[in-house]
Amino acid sequence: MYKHLFGPVPSRRLGMSLGVDLIPHKICSLNCVYCECGATTSLTHERKEYVPVDEVYSELKDFFKTNPDPDYLTFSGAGEPTLHKHIGEVIAFLKELRPEIPVAVLTNGTLFGDPLVRKELMLADLVLPSLDAATDLDLRRINRPRRELKASGYIKGLIEFRREFKGEIWLEILILPGYNDGEENLMALKEAIRKINPDRIQLNTLDRPGTVEGLLPARMSQLQEIASFFDLDKVEIIAPPEERNQVKSYRTDVESAILETIARRPCTLADLEKILGLHINEINKYLGVLEEAGKLESVQQERGVFYQVRNPDSSI
Repeated sequence: MYKHLFGPVPSRRLGMSLGVDLIPHKICSLNCVYCECGATTSLTHERKEYVPVDEVYSELKDFFKTNPDPDYLTFSGAGEPTLHKHIGEVIAFLKELRPEIPVAVLTNGTLFGDPLVRKELMLADLVLPSLDAATDLDLRRINRPRRELKASGYIKGLIEFRREFKGEIWLEILILPGYNDGEENLMALKEAIRKINPDRIQLNTLDRPGTVEGLLPARMSQLQEIASFFDLDKVEIIAPPEERNQVKSYRTDVESAILETIARRPCTLADLEKILGLHINEINKYLGVLEEAGKLESVQQERGVFYQVRNPDSSI
């Protein structure tokens, strides 16, 4: 079992994607209300060596000794990957180790105001930053950053990165009704998108329970209306969970392990992580498919969100 690698995980966007996690759970520069990995425990912009890069290098070498090449090597996890001060060195290492495999970075983009952070990502092939709000009010409501982060600075960093980066940029916008779907924010987002000029704009919405109770996903019709409002050919809506099991990397053995575990007793995401020895991000991919298929359901309890088989014989 690896400490810093997970997957490969099923992804419609990236196919068979091996995750590289450089940040301990849950250290981030945002504390988004919708985060499926739980509330941020350390809200910070401090960059340091959160995990030893030598351990990451060792695990990557070991992985490629016995496993086929994935479609992508993806920096992601339960925290913000650009907080690791050596992310650029790890990308360079991957480019030497497996130059034929594209490298992707999933990031919230909040550190792109730092020229050094932008420089360290230049060797990546694909960067997928997020931008859910273009007004300070909605940024505070949905993403809950440190007070010094302003929407204007956030967007400026993304614009600068676009000017410097030669690879692909896919900008993800997660729409959450009641938080960032107001007219003012959507108008500001449209203007920001025009200035950032990403290669793709990907609209998404809530999939798993977030950190705040009572959140609801946007309807498909609402996402389609927003896509039409942005009026750009490069806008796409992220596939719903039921399509993930069509991805070639979808593993039925992982699905079975999750179902067998919660059939014995309901579990939280943290429980499943501990029992199965899988990364939170990997488990979340399968939970979405299973819940959409009606095989399990989530229930809010005092200790958090529990997952149980639908209509279980016993209660939590």
